[in-house]
Amino acid sequence: MKLCQTLRNADRFRTVFDFGGREVAHWFPGHMAKGLKQMKANLKNVDCILEIHDARISFKTSHSELGFYFDLNKPHLLVLNKMDLADLSNKQKILKKLENDGVRNVLFTDCLKQRDDNVKKLVPLVMELIKTGDRFNREENRDYCLMVIGVPNVGKSSLINALRRTNVKKGRASRVGGEPGITKAVLTKIQVSERPLMYLLDTPGVLPPKIESVETGMKLALCGTILDHLVGEDVIADYLLFSLNRLGKFGYVEKYDLQEPSDDIQYVLKRIAVKLRKTQRVKAITGVGNITVTIPNYTAAAYNFIRAFRKGELGQVLLD
Repeated sequence: MKLCQTLRNADRFRTVFDFGGREVAHWFPGHMAKGLKQMKANLKNVDCILEIHDARISFKTSHSELGFYFDLNKPHLLVLNKMDLADLSNKQKILKKLENDGVRNVLFTDCLKQRDDNVKKLVPLVMELIKTGDRFNREENRDYCLMVIGVPNVGKSSLINALRRTNVKKGRASRVGGEPGITKAVLTKIQVSERPLMYLLDTPGVLPPKIESVETGMKLALCGTILDHLVGEDVIADYLLFSLNRLGKFGYVEKYDLQEPSDDIQYVLKRIAVKLRKTQRVKAITGVGNITVTIPNYTAAAYNFIRAFRKGELGQVLLD
């Protein structure tokens, strides 16, 4: 019955998201500018670049726009992390699209898993890539050095910690957090393998100085790459609802006890607030004086909705 209702309602879903005339936000804090400058300066000491993406937006976060490693012809491996949160039913199509864009070395990972077999493949794969290239001024070095790059909150620190668990049998070396901007130190050198002896230069998350479009910025914000308050939780939640409906991902209906899918973010947030008992007391002016009324806390509901998506509780999604 619900499926039939969903199919009928699909005709009423938005096909275009109204960004309300918003312009692309510039979000390039001082530590990002400093990090990018030092990353460029240290590329000569690096044997291979590890570029980390969130697998849900694998095409939207490329550092090729920053253009600081292709010129040196460095071996390059694209790591699509958070694969457990992404809809990979068309994995071959994703790989084909990346290959058409010139990216042939791709590894899917879930670095928060205690044991990820794909993480075990990383060091041997990197060694193969290094052997096919010229190490230039590093030919005499017995150790290998990698540089990890990526926009904020895609799992760079989680990857480093997973590599250490797998290859060095030691614990956490980098702080891990669910908000962008956790790693601010520039070029911290961390051992990630004993045989071969391999180090990795950790770097802070860096966004392009100018994001290419408002929609790209919204996808980045939805995945936690841009601080929520810079965009607005209400806007992010509305774009999330639009995206889930467009992709036919209706897990939110069951999670929040809705009768059917909806394209009305105010209705959805009200239902979430009621279910979670997220309310707030506000003063209202009436003809008989000021009274205190209890209303749904829409901000708290939006926050819960967004966090549920980021944890994978609303289903696996591919935003690109």
